[in-house]
Amino acid sequence: MSQYEQKDNSGAMFVNDKKESETHPDRKGSAMIGGVDYWVSGWLNESAKGSKYLSLKFTAKEDAHNQGVKQIVNKVQKQEFLEDDIPF
Repeated sequence: MSQYEQKDNSGAMFVNDKKESETHPDRKGSAMIGGVDYWVSGWLNESAKGSKYLSLKFTAKEDAHNQGVKQIVNKVQKQEFLEDDIPF
């Protein structure tokens, strides 16, 4: 099987199984724009006039990674602080 290589200014989205929450995206995928990799999330919506459309959100993969690392570091720091407060 060959390795897939994302081409610039292209991407793909797939149906997202929304078991966790109805607010999660209906579609998820990835894209490369200007040489930067992005996660893509899409929600199926309907306008006031009844026209259906897909609303998209792009998040740079590096930003998403950094945000996840920051959340983990914050949790670890809070846990260490709580352990220091235990008197025994």
